[in-house]
Amino acid sequence: MKPIAFFIMIILSQALRAQYVLSSPDKKITMKITADKNLQFSLLYNDKEILSPSSIGLIVKGYEKLSVRVSQVKKRSVSNTITNPIPERRKIISDIYNELSFKISSSLGLEFRAYNDGIAYRWISFFRDSIRITNEICKLNFPGNPHIIFQETEARPGVDRFHTSFEDPYQTKAIDSISRENYLYTPLLVIPDSRPKMLLTESDLEEYPGIFFTGKNDNSLNASFAAYPRTEKLNEGEFPQTVITNRENFLASCSGTRTFPWRLMIIAEKDTTLASSDLVYRLASPSRVPDISWINPGQGTDEWIIGISLFNVPFKAGINTETYKYYIDFAKKFGLERIMLDAGWSDTKDLFKINPDLDMNELSAYARQSGIKLSMWTLAYTLDQQLEKALEQFSRWGVDFIMTDFMDRDDQKMVQFYHRIAKACAEKKIMVMFHGAFKTAGFNRTWPNAVTREGVLGSEYNIWSAKATPDHNVTLPFIRMAAGPMDYEPGLLDNGTKQNFRPISGKVMSQGTRCHQLAMFLVYESPIQIFSGNPSQGLMEPLFMELLGTVPTTWDETIVLEGKVGEYIITARKKGDDWFVGGMTGWEKKGPKEISLAFLDNGRYTATICTDGINAEINATDYRIDQKEVGKTDLLNTEMKSGGGFLVRLRKIK
Repeated sequence: MKPIAFFIMIILSQALRAQYVLSSPDKKITMKITADKNLQFSLLYNDKEILSPSSIGLIVKGYEKLSVRVSQVKKRSVSNTITNPIPERRKIISDIYNELSFKISSSLGLEFRAYNDGIAYRWISFFRDSIRITNEICKLNFPGNPHIIFQETEARPGVDRFHTSFEDPYQTKAIDSISRENYLYTPLLVIPDSRPKMLLTESDLEEYPGIFFTGKNDNSLNASFAAYPRTEKLNEGEFPQTVITNRENFLASCSGTRTFPWRLMIIAEKDTTLASSDLVYRLASPSRVPDISWINPGQGTDEWIIGISLFNVPFKAGINTETYKYYIDFAKKFGLERIMLDAGWSDTKDLFKINPDLDMNELSAYARQSGIKLSMWTLAYTLDQQLEKALEQFSRWGVDFIMTDFMDRDDQKMVQFYHRIAKACAEKKIMVMFHGAFKTAGFNRTWPNAVTREGVLGSEYNIWSAKATPDHNVTLPFIRMAAGPMDYEPGLLDNGTKQNFRPISGKVMSQGTRCHQLAMFLVYESPIQIFSGNPSQGLMEPLFMELLGTVPTTWDETIVLEGKVGEYIITARKKGDDWFVGGMTGWEKKGPKEISLAFLDNGRYTATICTDGINAEINATDYRIDQKEVGKTDLLNTEMKSGGGFLVRLRKIK
């Protein structure tokens, strides 16, 4: 259906205050927008205020005294669908909303949108020449004293608080405990005394810094942004990276005519809405890659987390040709599409200075012969310096996917780096993943070859800490994953209970059960899913690895059946005629669960069921695999143990 546009009248009070109302298609969400000396908006859900009048503004250098004078107002209703070519969640996305747009001066405009699952707004500028943004105001005021679940940047020596890998543990605090000294990055979740919950984040981030929030020890959150870099230096070390030593007095220098990033809020009466909303994707700019036929998602391996601690092999394991041939054989045996050569295959500061124990020509020929693709880790600083020649070299080796790492910022200059790298990779038909990265924020819609990224406290933290807990793991789908795909790198095959887990480099275990790790391949969204476990152990458990290797990484449809933030989640996903169902719990066990299969099509299915074993709460590696025939009127019975999980493959019987 084509959008329908129509005009509305400006309503002026005696105080010359312009007021507007915009509601979601289902009428549950209402936005009240006031244009007076400044701009404010508030939100109601089922006629109950969930956001008190909150100030917004955009400050342009040289135009600080622009008055708020509404000159043109338009309202429209849109009912479209979006086809996601690399569907990490679903292939067909409904895009239904009401929109209010207006000019507030001759040079600035605003767009507000109301969806059934949230709201969004963005600034638009109409200046003839280039401009500098000195500040953006977004002061959100919440009724009462809600709690928030958030991640906060940790202070790093010698740099400001805007240097972060965006990989911190979640905290839960009352909003009035957040001060100006706390820098929270998004997504973050606001939890009022009664529903709905509100997830704050952004979409369509380009030529602009990412949004942070600070507090004032009251009921408000205030936007904060990294200013544009003035001077920077290269911090040497194992993984050199550029850091900012001084910043300008503006946020962004950009074209005078443009749209700015969407500020958005997913509004969820049920927690499952948070884990299933496509709002961030819907708001992003459409694809800039004309031909995507070469983009080939799937599963792969990475050896870095386990430290290449292979066993039962006739060669010295390490960064060498024989080790990676072993990984290629493993990938081929269990249906994985590619292997990663992580840090160490080349000098970190020169991608053409290859580890002498590696024969890349021999390895690339062996990979081609085996039908397995190679993927390469790169340091962001080095890739930027050697970009064109490095991508040409990768293409000669048959590399179709690279990782680039250690950006650890989201100021305008770094955001520009992401777009530049994605564009260059697309031109060479190479997929890319960013590590040490901010959240996806719709980038994967604009650059579908940028299939996934980190921006998550993931599996690697088991090497040196106890931060990647099951409670953390079942928080991610409701908060971080709402902002787009994430590279957690699951699949560790050495698993520990709460009592016996220890971070041991070289013998890395995960917290929670083996099935907790397996379920991540289904619950977590990432079109390229990286298996980080030890292939030597995997070869000893062929039935388990065969099941893991059949889990797709893109999906026709997703249904989040049950879930609660930080406690548990159960998700069903469809690919072709087949369905997969997976569940994960935090440390608190949920006991027996009966899962309705009413979402299935008519017909019968062979269910392959991998569940925690009877002794999983003593030995977390314990699991069992069973098979039975089921249909849509049947129930799946499973027990959700402490730190546990399950995975079910449902193959339609022809």
